[in-house]
Amino acid sequence: MAKSVIRRLGVLSVAKLQGTLYALLGLLAGAIFALFSLFGAALGSSLGSDHQGSILGAALGVGAIVLFPVLYGLLGFVVGLLGAALYNLVAGIIGGIEIELS
Repeated sequence: MAKSVIRRLGVLSVAKLQGTLYALLGLLAGAIFALFSLFGAALGSSLGSDHQGSILGAALGVGAIVLFPVLYGLLGFVVGLLGAALYNLVAGIIGGIEIELS
């Protein structure tokens, strides 16, 4: 088994990857939020509640499908950027991660 050491990470590469992964998670979270929001709006409407509140709740839920992936993606990109930069700094001082390759 050959041992290798990860000494440096491509900061932008890690940031892009993590931003994309977080955006996909945000899409899933936004879809779940939208589902519950639409369910709540339908329930409120059927109980004779204020229709404007139901429409606003439904619109916010559907908007979450767009807003959540964007926010999660930006957050993931920034965290990936900082995380990779910190890894490179610490790995330069104490060494990188050792892995075994076959």
